[in-house]
Amino acid sequence: MTQATQELATLAAKLPPSDRLQLVETILATLDKPDPEITAAWAAEAEDRLAAYRRGELAALDESEVFGDLDRT
Repeated sequence: MTQATQELATLAAKLPPSDRLQLVETILATLDKPDPEITAAWAAEAEDRLAAYRRGELAALDESEVFGDLDRT
């Protein structure tokens, strides 16, 4: 951690909890930037899978098959 980052963390720790939460949310929002290339690739993949399903080339799974193991954990 750089000295500037450490100084910011020290100052942030002195803020009231609600202000710290707002600060964290603001910082996290700067990290969650969608990548247009990745978004486009996932959209193309979803379209390809749907088309394959409609052509009968891809089988669908029942909800219990997909989520069934979650009940056992």
